[in-house]
Amino acid sequence: MTPVIETCSVTMQINGTTLVDGVDLSVEGGEMVAIVGPNGAGKSTLLRLLSGDLQPTRGYVKLKQANLQSYSPAQLATHRAMLSQHVSVTFPFTVEEIVRMGAGDMSAAAAQPLVEAAVDEVAVRPLRYRQLPTLSGGEQQRVHFARVLVQLARGEALHGPGLLLLDEPTSSLDLRHQIELVEIAGRRARNGTAVIAVLHDLNLAVRFATRIIMIHHGVIAADDIPKRTITDEMIRKVFEVHANIQHHSDGSPILLPQAMKPIESENVSRSA
Repeated sequence: MTPVIETCSVTMQINGTTLVDGVDLSVEGGEMVAIVGPNGAGKSTLLRLLSGDLQPTRGYVKLKQANLQSYSPAQLATHRAMLSQHVSVTFPFTVEEIVRMGAGDMSAAAAQPLVEAAVDEVAVRPLRYRQLPTLSGGEQQRVHFARVLVQLARGEALHGPGLLLLDEPTSSLDLRHQIELVEIAGRRARNGTAVIAVLHDLNLAVRFATRIIMIHHGVIAADDIPKRTITDEMIRKVFEVHANIQHHSDGSPILLPQAMKPIESENVSRSA
């Protein structure tokens, strides 16, 4: 299949610091890809490169076989939709007004069915007339997700399956809404959308992803199906801790919560 998004030797340097270093990846329509790794590994920077928010220092990104930089902002908005990690809105827009923003320049009549579908799918209909700044952080995140789904639906009606990018989308959500978001993203993938999400919860990444990319010091340390990525060896190498990893009957890994002893501390105690 033709990739929806691909990179070639993508590198991002800021003030002499390399945040992403020579990354090659390719994601096809229908894939659910999780990007995981320690804090500061380059995950969000890579996602911003894929979205077009950042231009690489070296290498290139292609979206649907065209250089990402060849798209105008308006064109790009109809081919990819991104839920950023932090979205700050201080003006007293209502929930419905925020969600409708995802429709861009569509007429109100044309946009309304997309808005109605999104507020129902994300379960924010009871909040639709509330002003966004009055909502909790998790509620605001769900509203922005609904807005992004409207943007995605608008673009896919014009151009077919596109790209959905999610940067730590579950960080402010409770357990129920984390699972709901993952399932909504999964429905998009089953309809042909390429879905890529930065996640910190490795167990959620396993549930979410058909493929997990592990980033370490700006490079790809692993890129494979979950049971080949979430391993004792890889967790030790990338996160520098021990982890008790069990497996479901289907072979998918479960990282069990426990007190994890840092590798560095262990080495010090052994040498003492």
